[in-house]
Amino acid sequence: MTTKSAADVVGIWRLVATRAIDANGTQVAVPFGPRGMGLVTLTDDGRMMAVLCDGRKSLPEGARREYSSYCGNYTFDGSTLVTTVDANSDPSRFTIPQVRKVRFEGERMILQPPPAEMNGIKVIRELAWERVTTASL
Repeated sequence: MTTKSAADVVGIWRLVATRAIDANGTQVAVPFGPRGMGLVTLTDDGRMMAVLCDGRKSLPEGARREYSSYCGNYTFDGSTLVTTVDANSDPSRFTIPQVRKVRFEGERMILQPPPAEMNGIKVIRELAWERVTTASL
């Protein structure tokens, strides 16, 4: 396995796939719906911002559109991305660092947040990103 550096995550990335799996590895949900949209920008000086949403034009009756955005300073040690959030669409994230395990599959960067509960089931979420550009904003 090749060691990754901060330079490997710098750039603008677009969301291309999401999934949530249970302890048995069975897919139980698709975070941000079947047409998830998102961008994450990671700068070479350690600043990041992310915006994600359910990108469907319309939702089923009674459904709530998933949306998340945050920004802050980040560190990357080759396998873990930690963001100290300083602005966010969800005030509960102001008090805790956002920790993501990182792995690369070909040209994709896979971010894995800590396990979470969805509909009463503990799940592992994965978000797959493809680089749009290596430019640092």
